[in-house]
Amino acid sequence: MHDKKKIVNKNILIAVDDSENACRAVSYVAQLLGNAKGFKVAILHVIPQPEEDYFATSDEKEKWFDRYKQKVDTMLEECRQILIREGFDSNNVSASSVLRHCPSMAQCILAERDEAEYGTIVVGRHGLSRSEEFLFGSVSSKIVNHARNCTVWVVE
Repeated sequence: MHDKKKIVNKNILIAVDDSENACRAVSYVAQLLGNAKGFKVAILHVIPQPEEDYFATSDEKEKWFDRYKQKVDTMLEECRQILIREGFDSNNVSASSVLRHCPSMAQCILAERDEAEYGTIVVGRHGLSRSEEFLFGSVSSKIVNHARNCTVWVVE
């Protein structure tokens, strides 16, 4: 038995998209830890950077990004309010979206986790069939397989 007491990192990263499963992940954390003290939660949405030639003009790209960002910011604020209603201090709940080139969404989420040293990553599980998961992979499976030095919660 070890005599040293390990300090628990109470920073939680909830990675969300616009799915129902992502919303359930936020609600799960809210219900489980809403009145607990010392937790800080960051809600993250990664906006995958479109390929350079995806848009005909930079104006089209800018308009797309503005519309997408507005939609995402509304969703993130709704998620943030769920946590606050369940007892999280509003100063301890942040929400952000980042535009990144993502070879894999899981890699982008793990990169964000590494930059801010979150102790826990929470993701919703998408309802892929076994064959779809085999062919395309699953973000939650990739995070579980590649995350190091943190806990991963996959919410069904």
